[in-house]
Amino acid sequence: MRVRRAVKSVGEFLIEAVGETLGEAILTLLACALLACLVLIAHLSWSFSPRLTIAGAGLLSLFLAHGAWQTFRTPTEGRRRGLAALTTAGFTLAAGTAVFLLFYGTGCNCS
Repeated sequence: MRVRRAVKSVGEFLIEAVGETLGEAILTLLACALLACLVLIAHLSWSFSPRLTIAGAGLLSLFLAHGAWQTFRTPTEGRRRGLAALTTAGFTLAAGTAVFLLFYGTGCNCS
């Protein structure tokens, strides 16, 4: 009986270890793909028009700054509507993407 339990425990451990390793590999691969897509977008945008790229980066910065301000300021009564809700969602998505890339993109040895 003890041998069966030991074999079952070792089997469960191996399945869990392989699952975690596979999950880490998939997340790292997704982070590398996302990073490559962001670099490709920046390169193509710059090669198309440097002025529009700078203007777009400025507008995106204003959009994210407004979202951050809406996220971290003192909450108001009721729901956020319109532009405030859009910029808050955009900032949250950008912050989540940045954290994801910070944790998993650093393991991408694509340079």
